[in-house]
Amino acid sequence: MNIKTVMQWLCLLVIFGSPALYADDAGHTSEAMVHAGMAQAHGEDGHANMALEHAKESLEHAEAHKHMTGAISHLNQAVEHAEMGHGEVSAKHMEQAIGHMRRSKH
Repeated sequence: MNIKTVMQWLCLLVIFGSPALYADDAGHTSEAMVHAGMAQAHGEDGHANMALEHAKESLEHAEAHKHMTGAISHLNQAVEHAEMGHGEVSAKHMEQAIGHMRRSKH
């Protein structure tokens, strides 16, 4: 997934997203997903520093959510690998985290 794909996805989310996406846990879900997608794209492109920035932001939102324990584990791994400069490994963990986020209650 490259930056262009992520940006297109984000535009669709803004255009077709409902106001409910921004309430409490759902707001944290959407923010976590947005930053996770950006982190994954940057990791796949080998930009570990940018992947790290977005992974940390995604983790912050996931930790505020009640139903994201599975995602948090992978987000922590993504952050650790991005800190070591392992962008592609970070992206793999981010992909797993996104899957857990999609299966969360919101």
